[in-house]
This record gives sequence, structure tokens and C-alpha cells, in this order.
Amino acid sequence: MPRQGLTSERVSAAAAELADAVGLSRLTVAAVARHFGVSDAALYGHVRSRDALIEHVAVRAAATFADALAIAVAGRAGHQALVGFGDAWRAFAVTHPGQYAATQLQLPPEVGTRSAGHLRLIELSYAMLRGYGLDEPALTDALRFVRSTFHGFASLEAVDGFGHPRAVDASWQALLDAVHTTLSNWPTETREQQ
Repeated sequence: MPRQGLTSERVSAAAAELADAVGLSRLTVAAVARHFGVSDAALYGHVRSRDALIEHVAVRAAATFADALAIAVAGRAGHQALVGFGDAWRAFAVTHPGQYAATQLQLPPEVGTRSAGHLRLIELSYAMLRGYGLDEPALTDALRFVRSTFHGFASLEAVDGFGHPRAVDASWQALLDAVHTTLSNWPTETREQQ
């Protein structure tokens, strides 16, 4: 029987905070139990396993991430939408490293297809890129490019991976300008593999 006052929502919220504090790879049911001052067994009425705990964090984080992106791109298109989208992406990834890592996981289909946050992340990403006049398959190729670029930069920044004295913000602005230029000049035909 679930412990009084302990809810699935409180457990997933605490797990998300702990993921940011200790890293997603170190998030365990035992760590969340310690956070609440209860036994591991007390949590199993709310979460069935560590994998399920990670899934809860991923779903919760995707919703938060999608909300941040939606606010950042509202009423914007083209370069302005890209900058808002990119800045929100970077801020979420650096500020919430554990939750961000959870949003990058491949979830079981029965979880991922029911996650409104994950679906909104996809929709927002494609919508932002449509401002560049891209259609399929270029739209998907461009999304993979943007996602890889933003993910790479934010992941390096989160671990202090930029050792050069140049300001990281200056490099970020240059990156956004370069991504905008690339998207504005995206090749319209897919090259055949040689």
C-alpha cells in the first residue's frame, strides 16, 4: 500500500530534481527513497523499477522542455524562431542536465507514444524548421542537423568542455548564425550515395 503523502507525482518530481543533482546514470530508487526518508519498498507502490523511474523522469522532463521551447518560439519564424528555440534548448540542457539526458533516451513505444511532451518536442522542432521553407526529406535531414548541433554544444558546455578563453556565449551566437545560414541554403535534392 502506498505511503500516505507519497504520490507518483511527488516521486517523479523528486526523481527529476535528483537526476539534475547527481546525474541520470546515478539516479536510483534507493536515492529517491533516501530523499523522502523512506525505505525502497515504500516507493514500489509508485514506481515498479529503476527503468520505470527513468521513464517517469523522461516524460516529465519532455513536457517541461516542450513548454520552454513553445514559449521561446511563439510568434516567431525563421531566424528569430531558431534563436529562441536554440537559446531555450541550450538553457534547458545546461540547467537541467539529468532531465535533459532523460529526454534523449529511446523510450519503449508504449511510453513514448503516450508522452505528450515528447510529441510536442517533435512538433515544435518541425514547426520551427518549416519557417525555412523545407519539405521532406530535407525537413527531417535539417532537424537531425539542428538537433545534433544543439545537443553537441549543450552537452559540451554542461561538462565545461570548452577550454578556450573565447566567451562561450560568443561561440553560441556564431553557431546560431551558422545554423541559420545553413538552413537558409539547405540543399533541395538529396545526393545519391556513391
